[in-house]
Amino acid sequence: MENNINTRFTSAFEEDVYNGLTSYPKHLSSKYFYDKKGDKLFQDIMNLPEYYLTNCEYNILATNTQKIAEAFAGPNGFDLIELGAGDGKKTKLLLRYLIDKKINFDYLPVDISQNALDELEGSLKKELPTVSVKTQQGTYLKTLERLSDYNSRKKVILVLGSNIGNLLHEDAIDFLKKIQDAMSPDDMLFMGFDQKKNPQTILDAYNDPTGVTEAFNKNVLERINNELDGNFDLNSFFHWETYNPETGTAKSFLISREKQAVTINNLDLTVNFEAWESIHTEISQKYDDMIVEWLASQADLKVTDSFTDEKDFYKNYIFRKK
Repeated sequence: MENNINTRFTSAFEEDVYNGLTSYPKHLSSKYFYDKKGDKLFQDIMNLPEYYLTNCEYNILATNTQKIAEAFAGPNGFDLIELGAGDGKKTKLLLRYLIDKKINFDYLPVDISQNALDELEGSLKKELPTVSVKTQQGTYLKTLERLSDYNSRKKVILVLGSNIGNLLHEDAIDFLKKIQDAMSPDDMLFMGFDQKKNPQTILDAYNDPTGVTEAFNKNVLERINNELDGNFDLNSFFHWETYNPETGTAKSFLISREKQAVTINNLDLTVNFEAWESIHTEISQKYDDMIVEWLASQADLKVTDSFTDEKDFYKNYIFRKK
C-alpha cells in the first residue's frame, strides 16, 4: 500500500475512506452508501418482497397509531425528533394522526443525507402542509449534542428502521447513553429493533436476487470514484452476506474477485487487494427482548412498552429514563 503520510483530509469521508482502506481487514462505513443515488437504491430495497423490515414496522405503526400517539403527547405539546428520517413513509402515519387530532407538536427530522431531507420536506408540504417541520442535516452524534437544547417541553426521540442495528452492542450502548444524557425525565425514546428469526429469512433480506442490495453496497465505491477520483472497477467486486444466529449479527462485505490495485488520487493512495479479499461494509444486528432490556439497562434506560407485528419479526420499544 503506497500513500503519502502527509495526507491532509478535507472531509470526514476522505478520512474514513483512507483509514478504512489502509486497515486490515479493510472496512468502509455504511453511512457512505447514501447520496442521491444511494437514497433511491435504499427506497428500492425497502420495496423488495424479501426486505420485510419496512412492511413489518409500517404495520406496527398503522395498527397501533392511536396508542403510540397518546404515549407521545405531552401537556404542552412535544418535539418529535427523528434520527435517520429518510423518506418519512412510516412516520407520516403518526404525523397524519397527530394533525387530525390537533395535537400540538413540532417535527424535527434529522438525516445524514441533505437530499433525503429536501425530498421529505417537499413531500410533507404537499401531503401534510400544516406540519411544523425543521430539518437538520448531520450525523446522529452531532445532533445528539444539540438535543438537550430542546428542554422547554417533552421530547420524543424517534429511531425507526432498526438503524441501531448498524452498531455493535458496545457502540449501541454508547449511542443509547448519549440519547439518555439528552433526555429530560418526561422525555421518551421510541425505537425499532429487528428481531431474531429464521436465519434464511434474514439472509434473503440482505441478499436479494435482483442485485439492488449489491448496487447499494457498491455505491460507496462509486462515491469514492466520483468524489475522490478513484478507479474502482465495480464489476471486479461482488456483495456477500453472512448471518450468525448465535450473536444475531448479519454482515455485508464487498469481495475482490481478483488480485488488483486501486488508486484514489485525492488521497494520494494506492490500495492493493488480494484475490477474494473483503471490505466489510455493514452490520445489521438482530435482537430479542432480553438483549434490548440489557442494552437499555446499560444506558440507564428502561423499557416501558413495546409493539410487535403479527409474525413477531420486528418490535418497536418505548424507553424512558430510569
